[in-house]
This record gives sequence, structure tokens and C-alpha cells, in this order.
Amino acid sequence: MEGLLVILLVIASFSSISTQIVGNGKENNVKCRSTDRGALLDFKNGLNDPENRLSSWRGLDCCLWRGIGCNNATGSVTKVDLHNPYPDFTASIRYGFWNLSGEIRPSLLNLKSLQHLDLSFNTFDGVGIPEFLGSLKNLQYLNLSKAGFSGIIPPNLGNLSNLQYLDVSSGFASLTVDDFQWISGLASLKHLEMNFVDLSLVNSNWLDILNMLPSLTELHLASCGLSGSISSLGSVNFTSLAVIDLSINSFNSMFPDWLVNISSLVYVDLSSCTLRGRIPLGFGDLPNLIHLNLALNGNLSASGLSFFKGNWKTIEVLDLASNQVHGKLPASIGNMTTLTDFDLFDNSVEGGIPSTIGRLCKLVNFDMSGNKLTGSLPEMLEGTEDCFSNSPFPNLVYLKLTSNNLTGRLPAWLGELKNLEELSLVSNLFEGPIPESLGALQNLTDLNLAGNKLNGTLPESIGQLSNLSVLDVSLNSLTGILSQVHFSKLGKLKILSLSSNSFVLNVSSGWIPLFQIRNLDMGSCRLGPLFPAWLKSQHELRFLDISNSSISGSIPNWFWDFSVNLSLLNVSFNQLGGQLPNSFQLTPYADVDLSSNFFEGSIPLPGVPIELLDLSNNRFRGPIPQNISKVMPDLVFLSLSANQLTGNVPEDIGKMVSLSVIDLSRNNLTGNIPSSLQSLHLNDNMVSGKLPSSLKNLSSLETLDLGNNQLEGNLPPWISEGFTSLRILKMRLNAFSGEIPSELSNLTSLQVLDLAENNFTGRISPTLGDLQAMAQEQMINKYLLYGKYRGLYYEENLVVNLKNQPQLFNKTLSLLTSIDLSGNSFYGEIPAELTKLHGLVVLNLSRNQISGRIPESISSLRQLTSLDLSSNKLSGPIPSSIASLSFLSYLNLSDNNLSGKIPESGQMSTFDAYAFEGNSDLCGAPLVVKCRGEDSKNGNNTHNGDDVYDNNDKFIDRWFYLSIGLGFAAGILIPYIVLVIKKPWRDGYFDFVDKVADKLLSVRSRKLPARN
Repeated sequence: MEGLLVILLVIASFSSISTQIVGNGKENNVKCRSTDRGALLDFKNGLNDPENRLSSWRGLDCCLWRGIGCNNATGSVTKVDLHNPYPDFTASIRYGFWNLSGEIRPSLLNLKSLQHLDLSFNTFDGVGIPEFLGSLKNLQYLNLSKAGFSGIIPPNLGNLSNLQYLDVSSGFASLTVDDFQWISGLASLKHLEMNFVDLSLVNSNWLDILNMLPSLTELHLASCGLSGSISSLGSVNFTSLAVIDLSINSFNSMFPDWLVNISSLVYVDLSSCTLRGRIPLGFGDLPNLIHLNLALNGNLSASGLSFFKGNWKTIEVLDLASNQVHGKLPASIGNMTTLTDFDLFDNSVEGGIPSTIGRLCKLVNFDMSGNKLTGSLPEMLEGTEDCFSNSPFPNLVYLKLTSNNLTGRLPAWLGELKNLEELSLVSNLFEGPIPESLGALQNLTDLNLAGNKLNGTLPESIGQLSNLSVLDVSLNSLTGILSQVHFSKLGKLKILSLSSNSFVLNVSSGWIPLFQIRNLDMGSCRLGPLFPAWLKSQHELRFLDISNSSISGSIPNWFWDFSVNLSLLNVSFNQLGGQLPNSFQLTPYADVDLSSNFFEGSIPLPGVPIELLDLSNNRFRGPIPQNISKVMPDLVFLSLSANQLTGNVPEDIGKMVSLSVIDLSRNNLTGNIPSSLQSLHLNDNMVSGKLPSSLKNLSSLETLDLGNNQLEGNLPPWISEGFTSLRILKMRLNAFSGEIPSELSNLTSLQVLDLAENNFTGRISPTLGDLQAMAQEQMINKYLLYGKYRGLYYEENLVVNLKNQPQLFNKTLSLLTSIDLSGNSFYGEIPAELTKLHGLVVLNLSRNQISGRIPESISSLRQLTSLDLSSNKLSGPIPSSIASLSFLSYLNLSDNNLSGKIPESGQMSTFDAYAFEGNSDLCGAPLVVKCRGEDSKNGNNTHNGDDVYDNNDKFIDRWFYLSIGLGFAAGILIPYIVLVIKKPWRDGYFDFVDKVADKLLSVRSRKLPARN
């Protein structure tokens, strides 16, 4: 047997040798030219080849060398392909291993027959593209993309009249072109790719130059810094164009309608180009179009998608995300049966999803998030009988319908989408339970159902999704107990968000989850009463939110051993107590929220710089650490409010340049105000002195709340300097004095001005009517969030005295416009200019010395909800126009000198007597004082306008007494016939009655004061 093997090996060896000899004989009929071989060896000597890629470049026949191609007939070198086959696009300096670098030697010019040169994806360390390449007359293919070249692309490349393919796309280095004219010399060019090359300096006629290349089939100029209009083009000459990519430029142009005249188009990418106008209907007539990407323009519009026209039989990718597409989806969408990717994210498409979508059997990605869709998911299923599988949408991998108005229950057929990897239905109106069938989606990696109205519990079948990486069902109405079964096979889970539900976690004390979680958000879930011991096993934890989780006791020591990995720590709104370590470890620049617990002792500081620290609403005592600015120099948000802190505010806080929000309110701090930041709350302390002039350097300040302190002095005119972003100025309950500077009107962003309960005097400046932010209604609600970082932020809040009681504003604070000057010593009239503030919601001028009349133009304050002018010296009538303020829900005009009739129409009929008390000359409802000429319960009391009052403030007319006399006469039955017949008797009788009535009235009028 062994001898046989030896014989077979010898035969095989001879066979191999003979084959090699025959093969070499054929190959060596034509060997490479010696001049070409010499040129290549010299070229190699200029290169740095650390991985020895060119080790095969030896021997006489260069046609056998790696990357070299030759003409079979002449042996001349026609191809040099040294592109890096293993690029690493994530590398910032080198593209990966097998990089070539060094010098590109001009010996390449000796390769007279060279047609193909590819040096792409190498690292030539910022050297320029050699100019001599423009002399390679036979070159047809040139690829220098992402090879580390920099500088200006040599214009003499335009001499390559035979060139059909040119790719000089830039990578980590920088290539530029200052004149595009040389492109016109490339008469044979079919493929041009210059992505990421700086073309910002080229002339505006670059499009006309490209239009001179009749053979051009592919054009790639993505992210080139191009600008200017591309909307018009004379006659279209590059009619062979199949691919055009002009994405990520800033044309700020109308849409290029000329594209619809190029019937050969297959691929169009005009995303992120700041285009505007309507998408032309002609797109629906491009018969070969496969890929259309117009996403992220913002100003492109389309009424529905009428340009479909049902003609796109070949379309595979349709991306119109982040534009202004509106209207309803047409039924013709069902004709695009080749569609694989459909993205209409962030538009205004409304109505139901057409049932014809069920015909899109090849659909892989369906994203209509951020629209106004209505209806329910089951409606999508009609027509799925056309699919080639029993499963609806058999190829669907990504289904994203977030931020719509979809309603109804989640259908069980979702569990039949066997290829589904991502299901995102966030922020809709879905209700009912989560289908048990979702547990059958074994390919699912992302399940996001947050922000709906789902109820019931979390199905145990979710625990079977072994590939699940993200599970987010937060912000619903889910309830029930979560056991270990719910997580039994979730070994790949990295993000778990169950917050804002009513789950109760019931696991054994020794439970060790199969997963290693990275982001854990279980806020508002019941995890207590003890601190969760299973967290000890989570070594990859980076973001932890277990706020409002009914946890009591103290934080165990082992927690601080692994907290060094945390970038977010939120244990707020629990019943945790005890003292924290004086120095605890976290990841640098982390966010820490320990607020609303029972922690005590001195203020703890982390051992590394962090960005957010909230220790408010605890029991910390003592001073603020004086070294706080050194320990946390990059702090963005600091809240120590509602503790028992004493001592001075550290001066160094004002040197923390990154600080945007500081809230030290509701302590017992003293000292002066530090200068810093974007939002400053020092209210409810004992801060004294005058406003430091350093505050005027806070050009980014949006909120300044110094209420309820001991500040004094004048309000300096410089407070209006530089505060272009100041929204809120609150100085109430201090000891400020003097007049309000007229310069205050320069605060163009001011929405809340609260100077109440001070010692201000003088006239109210008419220039307050120039506060621009109050001159119009605030229509858009913008949460005032500061220091936002990885999901944790400070939400701006403010207590405003509204309707004579304090009210906390946070979510709707940006909609509030308010002026409160109450409790001062202002005098003079109410400036009519204030009524120019048409967006004003609250106006409080009470408890001053203001006189004069209420301006008739008060009706211009159309958004006014609360108006308090009480306890002043106002006189005259209440303007009848005030009844037109349809939003007015609180009115107080009491304790003034107002007179006349209270207007009865509109909102005025809704206020009770309290709003008008203390005005002795007012009359009419809701006061019990009746006005002259009004009906009373006792009859009609009118006679020549002479009205008097009885002790109950009711009108008495003199003819009322006459009626009494007549009644009395009738009562004693004076014969009517006698009075009729005997004229002297009749005259005497009525003369007697008149005298009696006059005498009674004269006595009555002496007892009562006259009323107007």
C-alpha cells in the first residue's frame, strides 16, 4: 500500500511539472516589455509597502505580477490595479491594513499603453495628485478615490480625451477644484465621481459644462459644497444619464424640472440639497427609475403622491423623508410591486394607509413615521392575497409608523411577519393589549411600542425573543407583575425601557438575568422596597434610571463599586436615605439625579467632572463646597434647591463657563449673586445687596429668577443690554426701588416680567408696550429644556401669581406672557401703549396708586386670561369693549373709584360681585345696586329721571307712593260713580292725594343721599 502511494505521488508530480511547462510555454509566447518592467520597478521603489503587498513583483515577466494586466498580443502593460481590497472606513487616519503610501513616481509615463490605473483606498499621506497623470493619453480608467491625496486636482487631467471613468472622491484628506472648465475636455467620459471634493469655488456654470458630456451615464457629486440654482438647464444633452447623485449640497434652489426629460434615469439622489418647490409630476413617467431619494430637503412639497401615476413598475427605493409631502397616499401605490424601500418619514401625509399596500409583497422597509396617519393597522391587510406567501408582507424587515394618529388594537397578524427585525409604533393612539403573537418574531431585534395607550400586561411570550436587543414599551398604561419568565431568553437585550407604566417586578432575591443590559429605564416601576440586588450582575450598565420605584433604605456599598461605568444615574423620587459617599465615582461627564429622596449630611461631590448634578429636595445641610468649580469645571446643570443649605454662594460658581442652569432656591443661603449661565434660580433665599454688574455679561441668559430675597437698589438700565434671549425676569418680593428704566423694552424675547412686591415708584413707562415677544400670541409650545444630555435634562419651571394665587408652569411655560407690577407705588395713568401687547395673557397692576381711566383699547389684549387692576385710584366707567375679551376668566377691579354701569355682555356676565366691590359709584349686575332706569322687583320705577334709593339700595319712584294712595282709596271703596259725576269732588280728591305724596317724598329725600 505504501509503495502504491509513492508511485501515485511521483506520477502526480510529473503531471504537475509537465502541465506547468506547457502552461508557461503558452504564457511566455509574449512576455512583458523590459521598458514596462523597469518602469514598474521604479514605481515600486517610490512606494511604502509595510504589509509587503508587492512581494510578487519579481522575475522577468511583469504580466504575472499582482495587480498588473497586459495586452495578450503585445505584452505591453495596460493595467495597474493596486487598490486596497481591505479598506477600513471607520479609521480616522488609515483605511485599514494593506495600505500603500509614499511617492507616485513619473516612471508611470513609460507605460505607453496604460489604460487602467487604480490606486484607491490607500494612504498617500496628503500628497497632491501628480500632474503627469494628465499625460497618460491612452488612459480610460482612473480611480484615485479615498487614497489620501490632497490639494487642487490638476486641471491637465482634462487632456485625457479617452478617459471613460474618473473617480477622485476625497476621504480623510481634502481635494479641491477651483475651475471646472477642464472637465469639458473629457469627451469620452461615462462615469464621473467626485464625492466630498470641495467644489465651492467653481463657477456657477458647472452644470452647463457637465451637460456638454453626451456619453455621461453616472454623475456623483455628493457633499461637494456646491451652491446656487440648478432649477433650469437649456436643452438637455446628457440624455444617457442613468445615475445622478448631487446629495448633501446647498443649492437653495427650486427643484430641477429638467430631470423629467432624461428617460434613461435609473438612480436619482438629491437628498439634503435644500431644494424647494413642488416635485414635478413628470417623475411618474420615468419608466426605468429604480431609486429615488429626495429626503431631508424640508421645502419640497407634493400633494399626496400624485406624481406616482401608477407608472413606476420598476421602482425599488422611494425616499421622501423630511419634506412637505401632504395629502393622502393614492391607491396607485399598490402598482409599485417591485418596491423594497418606502420612506416617507417626517412629512404631513394624512388619512388611512391604502389597502393596496398589501400588494407590495417585496417590501423590506416601510417607514411613515412622523405623519398624520389615521385608521388602524388591520386595514393594511386587504389585498395581501396577491403575495406569494401565506404571510402578509413576507419580506418586510423594518416597519416604522412612529408619531402618527393610528388607533385601534395591535393586530395578531404582526406575529406573522417572520422576517421582521424592527417594529416601531411609537407615539400613536394604539390601545388594548400587546398581542401574544409577537413572541413568534424570532428575528426581531428592536421592539418599540412606547407612547401609546396600551393596557393589560406584558406577554410572557416576549421572553422568547432571543435576538431582541431593544425593548421599549414605556409611556403606556400597562400593568401587572413581571417575572423571570418575561426575560428568560433575552440574552442579547441591551436596551430595556419600561418606564411610566405600573409594572411590579417580582423576581427571586438571587436572580441573575441572562442579559447584560446597557440602558435600563424602569422609572415608575415598583422595584422596592429594597435596592435591586440583581443590578450587581450588570457589568455593562451605562445608563440607569430607577426613579420613582418605591425603593427605600440606603444605596448599598457594592453599587458604588461599579458606578464608575455609569454615564446616567437617576434614582430620584424614591425614599432612599442615609449619607452618600463624600466622593463617588462615575464616568466623566455623566448626569446624576438624586433628587427628591431623604439623603442627608453634607453635599457630596463626584470624583470626576460631570455635566449634570441634581440633589434638590433632600435633607442636605451645611455650606455649598467652595471647591465645586474645581471638581466639576464642565458642569452644565446644578440644582441644590429645597435643602437646608447655609452660608454664602461660592464666588467661583460664576467662573464655571459651561454652566447653563443653576437652581439654589429654597435654602438659607446668603451673600452675593454669582455671574454665569442660561437659567439662574436663586429665589427664596436671603441673598442681599445690589445686582452685580457682571450679570450683564450673561448674553445667553434666558431665565433670571431672584424672587423673595433681600436685594435692593434701583433696577439698572444695563439689565436690557445684551440679553437678547431673556424670556423670564422675576424680581418679586425684594426691596428694589426707583423707576423702571425705559430701556427694559429692549428685551425683545421677554415673555414674563414680574417686579411685584417691591418699592418701585414713578409712572409706568409707555415703552413697555414695545416688548416684542408679548406683542403676538405664542402659538408654538416649546419645552424649555436645558442641559439635555443622554435623556436627562432640566425642565425650566416658574411659579407665577395667576388669578391671585401661585401657579407652577413648566410644560406650557413657553406659551405664557405676563406682566406683574403689583404691590408697588406706581402712579399716573395706565399707558395706552400697553394695549399693543396683543399676546399678553396675564396683566396685574393691583395695589399701586394708579389713577385715570381704564383705556378703551383694553379690548386689544385679545389673549388676556387674567386682569387685576384692584386697589388703585382708577376712575370713570368700565370700558364696554372689555366684554369682548373672550378668554378672560379672572377679573378684579375692586377698590377703585370706578363709576357707571357694569357692562353686561360677553365674559362680563360670568364674574361675581367680588370683582367690582369697593367702587361706590358702580351699579348693575352682579352688584345689588341697580342703575337708573333699571326694572326692580317692585315694579316700574321711572319718572322724569328722578330716582331715589330705599334702605336696601332699591330704586323708589314717586309714582310708587301714588299707587299706594290709589290702592288705599280703592280699599275704602270710594264710590267711583261719585268721582266721575261730581267734578269739584274729583278735583279736590286728586289734589289731596298729590299733596300727601309730595310730603312723603320730601321727607324721604332728606333721609337718603342722592345716587347717580
